[in-house]
Amino acid sequence: MDSLRKKPIAAPPEIPTPAVKKTYIPHYSSREELYIPKEETLPVPKVATSPKNKNRLRKILWLILLIIVLSIFSYLTFFLWKTYAVSKKMNVSSQTTFSQDIKTLIAPVIPSTEKHFLQGEDAGRVNILLMGAAGEHQPGGNLTDTIMIMSIDTKNKKIALLSLPRDFYVPIPQTTSFTKINSLYKIGVNNNQGADLVRQTVEKITDLKINYYVTVDFAAFEKIIDDIGGVNIISSRDIYDARYPGPNYSYQTFSLAKGAHLLDGKTALQYVRERHDDPEGDFGRAKRQQQVIQAVKNRVFSAATLLNVVALNNVLDALGNNVKTDMSFDDIDQFIQLSKTLDTQNITNVVVDAWKPDSLLKVSHVTVGNVQAFILVPRVGNYSEIQDLAKNIFDQNEIKKRQDAIVNESANIAIINQSGDANLGNKIKKLLSEKLGMKDVHVVSSKTNGLAAATQISANVAGEGKIFTLDELIKKLPASLDQQKNSADNDITITLGSDLIDVYKYEEDSIDDFNKAQDDDIQF
Repeated sequence: MDSLRKKPIAAPPEIPTPAVKKTYIPHYSSREELYIPKEETLPVPKVATSPKNKNRLRKILWLILLIIVLSIFSYLTFFLWKTYAVSKKMNVSSQTTFSQDIKTLIAPVIPSTEKHFLQGEDAGRVNILLMGAAGEHQPGGNLTDTIMIMSIDTKNKKIALLSLPRDFYVPIPQTTSFTKINSLYKIGVNNNQGADLVRQTVEKITDLKINYYVTVDFAAFEKIIDDIGGVNIISSRDIYDARYPGPNYSYQTFSLAKGAHLLDGKTALQYVRERHDDPEGDFGRAKRQQQVIQAVKNRVFSAATLLNVVALNNVLDALGNNVKTDMSFDDIDQFIQLSKTLDTQNITNVVVDAWKPDSLLKVSHVTVGNVQAFILVPRVGNYSEIQDLAKNIFDQNEIKKRQDAIVNESANIAIINQSGDANLGNKIKKLLSEKLGMKDVHVVSSKTNGLAAATQISANVAGEGKIFTLDELIKKLPASLDQQKNSADNDITITLGSDLIDVYKYEEDSIDDFNKAQDDDIQF
Protein backbone atom coordinates (compact mmCIF):
# COMPACT_ATOMS: atom_id res chain seq x y z
CA MET A 1 0.00 0.00 0.00
CA ASP A 2 2.92 2.23 0.67
CA SER A 3 4.00 1.77 -2.92
CA LEU A 4 0.62 2.99 -4.01
CA ARG A 5 0.94 6.04 -1.89
CA LYS A 6 1.18 9.19 -4.00
CA LYS A 7 4.60 10.73 -4.14
CA PRO A 8 4.77 14.46 -3.67
CA ILE A 9 5.14 16.40 -6.92
CA ALA A 10 8.56 17.94 -7.20
CA ALA A 11 8.62 21.69 -7.34
CA PRO A 12 9.79 23.15 -10.63
CA PRO A 13 13.40 24.27 -10.64
CA GLU A 14 13.87 27.75 -9.33
CA ILE A 15 14.63 30.29 -12.06
CA PRO A 16 17.27 32.69 -10.86
CA THR A 17 16.18 36.26 -10.91
CA PRO A 18 18.47 38.90 -12.42
CA ALA A 19 20.88 40.37 -10.03
CA VAL A 20 19.45 43.54 -8.60
CA LYS A 21 21.48 46.05 -6.79
CA LYS A 22 19.60 47.72 -3.97
CA THR A 23 20.17 51.39 -3.57
CA TYR A 24 19.44 53.09 -0.30
CA ILE A 25 17.28 56.15 -0.80
CA PRO A 26 16.10 58.08 2.26
CA HIS A 27 12.41 58.84 2.31
CA TYR A 28 11.76 62.28 3.64
CA SER A 29 7.98 61.95 3.89
CA SER A 30 8.16 59.53 6.84
CA ARG A 31 10.52 58.33 9.45
CA GLU A 32 10.82 54.99 7.82
CA GLU A 33 13.76 54.27 5.65
CA LEU A 34 12.78 52.38 2.57
CA TYR A 35 14.89 50.23 0.31
CA ILE A 36 13.70 50.77 -3.25
CA PRO A 37 15.11 48.33 -5.71
CA LYS A 38 16.75 49.96 -8.72
CA GLU A 39 17.77 47.91 -11.67
CA GLU A 40 21.21 48.44 -13.09
CA THR A 41 22.80 46.67 -16.02
CA LEU A 42 25.87 44.81 -14.95
CA PRO A 43 28.97 45.16 -17.15
CA VAL A 44 29.20 42.63 -19.94
CA PRO A 45 32.36 40.62 -19.66
CA LYS A 46 34.80 41.23 -22.55
CA VAL A 47 35.31 38.46 -24.98
CA ALA A 48 38.99 37.68 -25.17
CA THR A 49 40.56 37.96 -28.67
CA SER A 50 42.15 34.80 -29.70
CA PRO A 51 45.86 34.79 -30.62
CA LYS A 52 44.82 33.79 -34.13
CA ASN A 53 42.70 36.96 -34.57
CA LYS A 54 45.48 39.11 -33.18
CA ASN A 55 47.97 37.78 -35.70
CA ARG A 56 45.54 38.32 -38.55
CA LEU A 57 44.93 41.94 -37.52
CA ARG A 58 48.66 42.55 -37.17
CA LYS A 59 49.30 41.17 -40.64
CA ILE A 60 46.61 43.40 -42.16
CA LEU A 61 48.10 46.49 -40.50
CA TRP A 62 51.61 45.61 -41.67
CA LEU A 63 50.30 44.99 -45.19
CA ILE A 64 48.61 48.41 -45.28
CA LEU A 65 51.78 50.06 -43.98
CA LEU A 66 53.89 48.21 -46.56
CA ILE A 67 51.59 49.32 -49.37
CA ILE A 68 51.83 52.95 -48.19
CA VAL A 69 55.62 52.80 -47.93
CA LEU A 70 55.96 51.16 -51.36
CA SER A 71 53.60 53.72 -52.88
CA ILE A 72 55.59 56.62 -51.43
CA PHE A 73 58.87 55.01 -52.49
CA SER A 74 57.56 54.35 -55.99
CA TYR A 75 56.28 57.90 -56.29
CA LEU A 76 59.56 59.40 -55.09
CA THR A 77 61.54 57.10 -57.38
CA PHE A 78 59.37 58.07 -60.33
CA PHE A 79 59.57 61.76 -59.46
CA LEU A 80 63.37 61.69 -59.09
CA TRP A 81 63.94 59.66 -62.21
CA LYS A 82 61.50 61.73 -64.26
CA THR A 83 62.88 65.02 -63.01
CA TYR A 84 66.42 63.87 -63.71
CA ALA A 85 65.54 62.65 -67.22
CA VAL A 86 63.75 65.91 -67.98
CA SER A 87 66.62 68.00 -66.64
CA LYS A 88 69.07 66.11 -68.89
CA LYS A 89 66.81 66.79 -71.85
CA MET A 90 66.40 70.47 -71.03
CA ASN A 91 70.03 71.15 -70.20
CA VAL A 92 71.79 72.25 -73.37
CA SER A 93 75.27 72.15 -71.81
CA SER A 94 75.20 68.86 -69.88
CA GLN A 95 78.49 66.94 -70.20
CA THR A 96 78.36 64.62 -67.18
CA THR A 97 79.51 61.00 -67.13
CA PHE A 98 77.26 58.01 -66.40
CA SER A 99 78.73 57.56 -62.90
CA GLN A 100 78.14 61.23 -62.15
CA ASP A 101 74.57 60.88 -63.37
CA ILE A 102 73.93 57.90 -61.06
CA LYS A 103 75.43 59.76 -58.11
CA THR A 104 73.26 62.76 -58.88
CA LEU A 105 70.13 60.64 -59.19
CA ILE A 106 70.50 58.96 -55.80
CA ALA A 107 71.66 62.11 -54.02
CA PRO A 108 68.12 63.09 -52.86
CA VAL A 109 67.65 59.58 -51.40
CA ILE A 110 71.10 59.35 -49.82
CA PRO A 111 71.93 62.99 -49.09
CA SER A 112 75.53 64.11 -49.33
CA THR A 113 77.19 65.74 -46.36
CA GLU A 114 78.12 68.62 -48.68
CA LYS A 115 75.30 71.00 -49.60
CA HIS A 116 74.97 71.98 -53.26
CA PHE A 117 74.72 75.75 -53.68
CA LEU A 118 73.16 77.58 -56.59
CA GLN A 119 75.35 80.12 -58.35
CA GLY A 120 74.97 83.39 -56.50
CA GLU A 121 73.39 81.75 -53.44
CA ASP A 122 76.44 82.29 -51.26
CA ALA A 123 76.41 85.98 -52.25
CA GLY A 124 72.76 86.27 -51.23
CA ARG A 125 71.15 86.71 -54.65
CA VAL A 126 70.35 84.32 -57.51
CA ASN A 127 69.36 85.85 -60.88
CA ILE A 128 67.57 83.71 -63.48
CA LEU A 129 66.83 85.03 -66.97
CA LEU A 130 63.36 83.88 -68.09
CA MET A 131 62.45 84.02 -71.78
CA GLY A 132 59.30 83.05 -73.65
CA ALA A 133 59.30 82.40 -77.39
CA ALA A 134 56.74 81.24 -79.93
CA GLY A 135 58.86 78.21 -80.85
CA GLU A 136 60.74 77.13 -83.96
CA HIS A 137 57.61 75.93 -85.76
CA GLN A 138 55.44 78.95 -84.92
CA PRO A 139 55.17 82.47 -86.41
CA GLY A 140 57.87 84.55 -84.75
CA GLY A 141 60.06 81.50 -84.20
CA ASN A 142 62.70 82.14 -81.53
CA LEU A 143 61.86 85.81 -81.00
CA THR A 144 61.67 86.15 -77.21
CA ASP A 145 58.71 88.41 -76.59
CA THR A 146 58.88 87.72 -72.88
CA ILE A 147 62.13 88.71 -71.19
CA MET A 148 62.34 89.00 -67.44
CA ILE A 149 64.80 88.47 -64.62
CA MET A 150 63.68 86.50 -61.59
CA SER A 151 65.84 87.52 -58.64
CA ILE A 152 65.86 85.53 -55.40
CA ASP A 153 67.00 87.13 -52.15
CA THR A 154 68.30 84.00 -50.41
CA LYS A 155 68.76 85.77 -47.07
CA ASN A 156 65.33 87.38 -46.71
CA LYS A 157 63.56 84.70 -48.81
CA LYS A 158 62.05 87.19 -51.28
CA ILE A 159 61.37 87.02 -55.03
CA ALA A 160 61.32 89.86 -57.57
CA LEU A 161 60.50 89.91 -61.28
CA LEU A 162 61.96 92.60 -63.54
CA SER A 163 60.55 92.70 -67.10
CA LEU A 164 62.34 94.24 -70.10
CA PRO A 165 60.21 95.18 -73.15
CA ARG A 166 60.79 93.36 -76.43
CA ASP A 167 61.33 96.64 -78.35
CA PHE A 168 64.29 97.72 -76.21
CA TYR A 169 66.91 98.80 -78.78
CA VAL A 170 70.31 97.34 -77.88
CA PRO A 171 73.73 96.71 -79.45
CA ILE A 172 74.46 93.16 -80.63
CA PRO A 173 77.48 91.91 -78.64
CA GLN A 174 80.77 91.71 -80.55
CA THR A 175 79.35 93.82 -83.40
CA THR A 176 78.65 97.46 -84.25
CA SER A 177 75.01 96.71 -85.12
CA PHE A 178 71.85 97.29 -83.09
CA THR A 179 68.59 95.36 -82.87
CA LYS A 180 65.55 94.92 -80.67
CA ILE A 181 66.35 92.81 -77.65
CA ASN A 182 63.78 90.14 -78.56
CA SER A 183 65.90 89.20 -81.61
CA LEU A 184 69.07 88.33 -79.70
CA TYR A 185 68.08 84.79 -78.71
CA LYS A 186 67.12 83.99 -82.31
CA ILE A 187 70.44 85.36 -83.58
CA GLY A 188 72.29 83.35 -80.95
CA VAL A 189 70.50 80.10 -81.84
CA ASN A 190 71.18 80.62 -85.55
CA ASN A 191 74.89 81.12 -84.80
CA ASN A 192 75.20 78.24 -82.32
CA GLN A 193 75.61 80.70 -79.44
CA GLY A 194 72.36 79.81 -77.70
CA ALA A 195 71.44 82.33 -75.03
CA ASP A 196 74.91 83.89 -74.78
CA LEU A 197 74.04 87.07 -76.67
CA VAL A 198 70.90 87.88 -74.74
CA ARG A 199 72.58 86.96 -71.44
CA GLN A 200 75.51 89.33 -72.12
CA THR A 201 73.15 92.13 -73.12
CA VAL A 202 70.89 91.77 -70.07
CA GLU A 203 73.95 91.73 -67.81
CA LYS A 204 75.15 94.97 -69.41
CA ILE A 205 71.73 96.65 -69.11
CA THR A 206 71.09 95.66 -65.47
CA ASP A 207 74.66 95.29 -64.17
CA LEU A 208 73.54 91.97 -62.65
CA LYS A 209 75.30 88.65 -62.94
CA ILE A 210 72.88 86.29 -64.69
CA ASN A 211 73.43 82.93 -63.00
CA TYR A 212 71.05 80.84 -65.14
CA TYR A 213 68.61 81.14 -68.00
CA VAL A 214 65.37 79.32 -68.86
CA THR A 215 63.63 79.52 -72.25
CA VAL A 216 60.06 78.25 -72.67
CA ASP A 217 58.13 78.16 -75.94
CA PHE A 218 54.42 78.84 -76.16
CA ALA A 219 53.56 75.19 -76.89
CA ALA A 220 54.87 74.20 -73.46
CA PHE A 221 53.10 77.12 -71.82
CA GLU A 222 49.70 76.10 -73.20
CA LYS A 223 50.14 72.38 -72.52
CA ILE A 224 51.40 72.81 -68.96
CA ILE A 225 48.42 74.97 -68.02
CA ASP A 226 46.02 72.38 -69.45
CA ASP A 227 47.83 69.57 -67.57
CA ILE A 228 47.54 71.35 -64.21
CA GLY A 229 43.84 72.07 -64.73
CA GLY A 230 44.08 75.72 -65.71
CA VAL A 231 45.10 78.85 -63.80
CA ASN A 232 43.10 81.34 -61.75
CA ILE A 233 43.48 85.01 -62.67
CA ILE A 234 41.59 88.24 -62.09
CA SER A 235 41.29 90.52 -65.12
CA SER A 236 41.26 94.16 -64.07
CA ARG A 237 39.23 95.21 -67.13
CA ASP A 238 37.17 93.96 -70.06
CA ILE A 239 39.37 92.84 -72.97
CA TYR A 240 38.24 92.84 -76.59
CA ASP A 241 40.86 92.44 -79.31
CA ALA A 242 39.60 91.89 -82.85
CA ARG A 243 43.18 91.87 -84.18
CA TYR A 244 44.64 89.00 -82.18
CA PRO A 245 47.07 87.01 -84.41
CA GLY A 246 45.57 83.83 -85.82
CA PRO A 247 47.01 80.99 -87.90
CA ASN A 248 48.72 81.77 -91.23
CA TYR A 249 49.13 85.46 -90.35
CA SER A 250 45.39 86.01 -90.01
CA TYR A 251 43.35 87.86 -87.36
CA GLN A 252 40.94 86.49 -84.81
CA THR A 253 38.96 87.95 -81.91
CA PHE A 254 39.94 87.50 -78.27
CA SER A 255 37.63 88.73 -75.53
CA LEU A 256 37.59 88.33 -71.76
CA ALA A 257 35.27 89.96 -69.26
CA LYS A 258 36.50 91.81 -66.21
CA GLY A 259 36.71 89.65 -63.08
CA ALA A 260 37.90 86.25 -61.90
CA HIS A 261 38.48 83.42 -64.38
CA LEU A 262 39.86 79.89 -64.52
CA LEU A 263 41.76 79.94 -67.83
CA ASP A 264 42.67 76.90 -69.90
CA GLY A 265 45.98 76.81 -71.77
CA LYS A 266 44.76 78.38 -74.99
CA THR A 267 42.94 81.24 -73.27
CA ALA A 268 45.84 81.86 -70.87
CA LEU A 269 48.21 82.13 -73.83
CA GLN A 270 45.90 84.66 -75.49
CA TYR A 271 45.64 86.55 -72.22
CA VAL A 272 49.43 86.98 -71.88
CA ARG A 273 50.03 87.79 -75.56
CA GLU A 274 47.19 90.25 -76.23
CA ARG A 275 48.33 93.88 -76.41
CA HIS A 276 46.22 95.71 -79.01
CA ASP A 277 43.38 96.43 -76.57
CA ASP A 278 45.61 97.20 -73.58
CA PRO A 279 45.84 100.92 -72.73
CA GLU A 280 49.43 100.25 -71.58
CA GLY A 281 50.33 98.32 -74.74
CA ASP A 282 53.38 96.09 -74.44
CA PHE A 283 53.93 97.15 -70.84
CA GLY A 284 50.45 96.04 -69.78
CA ARG A 285 51.16 92.70 -71.42
CA ALA A 286 54.33 92.33 -69.33
CA LYS A 287 52.26 92.82 -66.17
CA ARG A 288 49.81 90.11 -67.26
CA GLN A 289 52.70 87.76 -67.99
CA GLN A 290 53.98 88.21 -64.44
CA GLN A 291 50.47 87.65 -63.10
CA VAL A 292 50.07 84.34 -64.95
CA ILE A 293 53.55 83.14 -63.95
CA GLN A 294 52.53 83.50 -60.30
CA ALA A 295 49.25 81.68 -60.98
CA VAL A 296 51.10 78.80 -62.67
CA LYS A 297 53.51 78.59 -59.75
CA ASN A 298 50.64 78.36 -57.26
CA ARG A 299 48.93 75.60 -59.25
CA VAL A 300 52.07 73.53 -59.99
CA PHE A 301 53.13 73.43 -56.34
CA SER A 302 49.65 72.62 -55.07
CA ALA A 303 48.90 69.17 -53.65
CA ALA A 304 46.37 68.56 -56.45
CA THR A 305 49.21 68.60 -58.99
CA LEU A 306 52.06 67.10 -56.96
CA LEU A 307 49.94 64.10 -55.94
CA ASN A 308 48.52 63.54 -59.43
CA VAL A 309 51.03 61.25 -61.12
CA VAL A 310 49.47 61.61 -64.58
CA ALA A 311 49.36 65.42 -64.42
CA LEU A 312 52.88 65.59 -63.01
CA ASN A 313 54.19 63.26 -65.71
CA ASN A 314 52.54 65.35 -68.43
CA VAL A 315 53.96 68.59 -67.00
CA LEU A 316 57.45 67.13 -66.85
CA ASP A 317 57.15 65.81 -70.42
CA ALA A 318 56.09 69.25 -71.63
CA LEU A 319 59.03 70.81 -69.84
CA GLY A 320 61.48 68.33 -71.34
CA ASN A 321 60.25 68.91 -74.88
CA ASN A 322 59.86 72.68 -74.80
CA VAL A 323 62.24 74.14 -72.22
CA LYS A 324 65.95 74.92 -72.59
CA THR A 325 68.16 75.85 -69.65
CA ASP A 326 71.71 75.69 -68.36
CA MET A 327 70.59 74.44 -64.94
CA SER A 328 71.97 71.04 -63.97
CA PHE A 329 69.91 68.43 -62.14
CA ASP A 330 71.64 69.39 -58.89
CA ASP A 331 70.74 73.03 -59.56
CA ILE A 332 67.09 72.17 -60.22
CA ASP A 333 66.90 70.05 -57.06
CA GLN A 334 68.44 72.83 -54.97
CA PHE A 335 66.15 75.38 -56.60
CA ILE A 336 63.11 73.27 -55.64
CA GLN A 337 64.37 72.99 -52.07
CA LEU A 338 65.02 76.73 -51.92
CA SER A 339 61.60 77.56 -53.35
CA LYS A 340 59.92 75.88 -50.36
CA THR A 341 61.39 78.55 -48.08
CA LEU A 342 60.52 81.59 -50.22
CA ASP A 343 57.67 84.06 -49.73
CA THR A 344 55.82 83.34 -52.95
CA GLN A 345 52.73 85.32 -51.96
CA ASN A 346 54.44 88.72 -52.02
CA ILE A 347 56.47 88.84 -55.21
CA THR A 348 57.82 92.23 -56.31
CA ASN A 349 56.84 92.93 -59.93
CA VAL A 350 58.50 95.74 -61.91
CA VAL A 351 58.21 96.53 -65.63
CA VAL A 352 60.79 98.79 -67.28
CA ASP A 353 58.58 100.86 -69.60
CA ALA A 354 58.04 104.19 -71.34
CA TRP A 355 54.42 104.67 -70.35
CA LYS A 356 54.54 107.15 -67.46
CA PRO A 357 56.33 110.50 -66.93
CA ASP A 358 58.78 108.80 -64.55
CA SER A 359 59.39 105.77 -66.81
CA LEU A 360 63.01 104.84 -67.44
CA LEU A 361 62.64 104.45 -71.23
CA LYS A 362 61.45 106.74 -73.99
CA VAL A 363 59.94 106.09 -77.42
CA SER A 364 62.00 106.81 -80.50
CA HIS A 365 62.47 105.39 -84.00
CA VAL A 366 65.06 104.30 -86.52
CA THR A 367 64.72 104.18 -90.28
CA VAL A 368 64.98 100.77 -91.89
CA GLY A 369 64.83 101.21 -95.66
CA ASN A 370 61.82 103.40 -96.24
CA VAL A 371 60.08 102.37 -93.01
CA GLN A 372 60.23 103.90 -89.54
CA ALA A 373 60.66 101.25 -86.86
CA PHE A 374 59.65 102.38 -83.37
CA ILE A 375 62.05 101.48 -80.59
CA LEU A 376 62.59 102.05 -76.86
CA VAL A 377 65.80 103.57 -75.51
CA PRO A 378 66.93 104.82 -72.08
CA ARG A 379 65.67 108.31 -71.30
CA VAL A 380 69.13 109.17 -69.92
CA GLY A 381 72.37 108.59 -71.76
CA ASN A 382 73.10 105.13 -70.36
CA TYR A 383 71.65 102.21 -68.40
CA SER A 384 72.38 103.72 -64.96
CA GLU A 385 68.71 104.17 -63.96
CA ILE A 386 67.84 100.58 -64.89
CA GLN A 387 70.91 99.37 -63.03
CA ASP A 388 69.83 101.30 -59.91
CA LEU A 389 66.40 99.72 -60.14
CA ALA A 390 67.79 96.21 -60.64
CA LYS A 391 70.20 96.61 -57.73
CA ASN A 392 67.56 97.97 -55.33
CA ILE A 393 64.55 96.01 -56.56
CA PHE A 394 63.98 94.46 -53.12
CA ASP A 395 64.12 97.85 -51.40
CA GLN A 396 63.18 100.66 -53.79
CA ASN A 397 62.97 103.10 -50.88
CA GLU A 398 66.67 103.78 -51.41
CA ILE A 399 65.90 105.21 -54.86
CA LYS A 400 63.01 107.25 -53.46
CA LYS A 401 65.20 108.68 -50.68
CA ARG A 402 67.80 109.81 -53.22
CA GLN A 403 65.14 111.44 -55.40
CA ASP A 404 63.71 113.28 -52.38
CA ALA A 405 67.19 114.47 -51.41
CA ILE A 406 67.73 115.91 -54.90
CA VAL A 407 64.45 117.81 -54.68
CA ASN A 408 65.36 119.14 -51.21
CA GLU A 409 68.78 120.35 -52.43
CA SER A 410 66.99 122.50 -55.04
CA ALA A 411 70.18 123.18 -56.98
CA ASN A 412 70.39 126.04 -59.46
CA ILE A 413 71.74 124.45 -62.66
CA ALA A 414 73.10 126.18 -65.77
CA ILE A 415 73.69 124.39 -69.08
CA ILE A 416 76.32 125.64 -71.53
CA ASN A 417 76.07 123.92 -74.90
CA GLN A 418 79.51 123.51 -76.48
CA SER A 419 78.72 120.19 -78.14
CA GLY A 420 78.21 121.39 -81.70
CA ASP A 421 74.58 120.18 -81.69
CA ALA A 422 72.27 123.19 -81.38
CA ASN A 423 69.40 121.11 -79.99
CA LEU A 424 71.33 119.24 -77.30
CA GLY A 425 71.02 121.98 -74.67
CA ASN A 426 67.21 121.94 -74.74
CA LYS A 427 67.15 118.15 -74.76
CA ILE A 428 69.20 118.01 -71.57
CA LYS A 429 67.13 120.77 -69.95
CA LYS A 430 63.92 118.84 -70.65
CA LEU A 431 65.44 115.65 -69.26
CA LEU A 432 66.57 117.29 -66.02
CA SER A 433 63.47 119.35 -65.35
CA GLU A 434 60.72 116.99 -66.55
CA LYS A 435 62.21 113.57 -65.81
CA LEU A 436 64.75 113.90 -63.02
CA GLY A 437 62.96 116.43 -60.82
CA MET A 438 65.53 119.27 -61.07
CA LYS A 439 63.31 122.30 -61.43
CA ASP A 440 65.74 125.25 -61.52
CA VAL A 441 67.46 124.48 -64.85
CA HIS A 442 68.24 126.94 -67.63
CA VAL A 443 70.39 127.12 -70.77
CA VAL A 444 72.93 129.95 -70.89
CA SER A 445 75.11 131.16 -73.72
CA SER A 446 78.75 130.25 -73.87
CA LYS A 447 81.42 132.89 -73.27
CA THR A 448 83.61 131.18 -75.84
CA ASN A 449 82.94 129.91 -79.33
CA GLY A 450 85.00 126.78 -78.90
CA LEU A 451 83.71 123.22 -78.83
CA ALA A 452 84.17 120.81 -75.95
CA ALA A 453 85.00 117.17 -76.57
CA ALA A 454 83.90 115.87 -73.16
CA THR A 455 80.99 116.88 -70.95
CA GLN A 456 82.04 118.35 -67.59
CA ILE A 457 80.30 119.53 -64.44
CA SER A 458 81.60 122.24 -62.12
CA ALA A 459 80.21 123.66 -58.89
CA ASN A 460 80.63 126.81 -56.87
CA VAL A 461 81.02 126.82 -53.09
CA ALA A 462 77.30 126.37 -52.53
CA GLY A 463 77.04 123.76 -55.27
CA GLU A 464 79.68 121.55 -53.67
CA GLY A 465 77.16 120.80 -50.94
CA LYS A 466 74.58 119.54 -53.42
CA ILE A 467 76.14 116.08 -53.35
CA PHE A 468 73.08 114.07 -54.41
CA THR A 469 72.43 116.33 -57.41
CA LEU A 470 76.07 116.23 -58.46
CA ASP A 471 76.21 112.47 -58.21
CA GLU A 472 73.00 112.11 -60.22
CA LEU A 473 74.25 114.33 -63.04
CA ILE A 474 77.68 112.70 -63.24
CA LYS A 475 76.21 109.22 -63.35
CA LYS A 476 73.22 109.74 -65.62
CA LEU A 477 74.25 112.26 -68.28
CA PRO A 478 77.05 110.97 -68.05
CA ALA A 479 79.73 113.55 -67.28
CA SER A 480 82.98 114.04 -65.37
CA LEU A 481 83.49 116.38 -62.42
CA ASP A 482 85.76 119.42 -62.80
CA GLN A 483 87.60 119.66 -59.48
CA GLN A 484 88.15 123.42 -59.81
CA LYS A 485 85.46 125.59 -58.23
CA ASN A 486 83.74 128.04 -60.51
CA SER A 487 82.77 131.56 -59.53
CA ALA A 488 79.42 131.56 -61.30
CA ASP A 489 76.19 132.46 -59.56
CA ASN A 490 74.78 129.04 -60.45
CA ASP A 491 75.28 126.21 -57.97
CA ILE A 492 76.16 123.76 -60.75
CA THR A 493 77.28 124.39 -64.33
CA ILE A 494 77.12 121.69 -67.01
CA THR A 495 79.31 122.19 -70.08
CA LEU A 496 78.00 119.88 -72.80
CA GLY A 497 80.59 118.23 -75.03
CA SER A 498 80.37 116.44 -78.36
CA ASP A 499 80.54 113.07 -76.54
CA LEU A 500 76.81 113.35 -75.77
CA ILE A 501 75.66 113.95 -79.37
CA ASP A 502 75.56 110.25 -80.23
CA VAL A 503 74.20 109.34 -76.80
CA TYR A 504 71.16 111.60 -77.21
CA LYS A 505 70.73 111.25 -80.97
CA TYR A 506 67.33 109.53 -80.71
CA GLU A 507 64.42 111.92 -80.96
CA GLU A 508 61.56 111.30 -78.55
CA ASP A 509 58.26 110.20 -80.08
CA SER A 510 54.87 109.89 -78.42
CA ILE A 511 53.56 106.75 -76.81
CA ASP A 512 50.52 107.00 -79.08
CA ASP A 513 52.75 106.68 -82.15
CA PHE A 514 54.43 103.70 -80.57
CA ASN A 515 51.15 101.92 -79.78
CA LYS A 516 49.79 102.57 -83.26
CA ALA A 517 52.92 100.98 -84.71
CA GLN A 518 52.38 98.01 -82.41
CA ASP A 519 48.80 97.65 -83.66
CA ASP A 520 50.00 97.58 -87.26
CA ASP A 521 52.60 94.93 -86.43
CA ILE A 522 50.93 91.52 -86.53
CA GLN A 523 54.11 89.55 -85.88
CA PHE A 524 54.55 88.62 -82.23
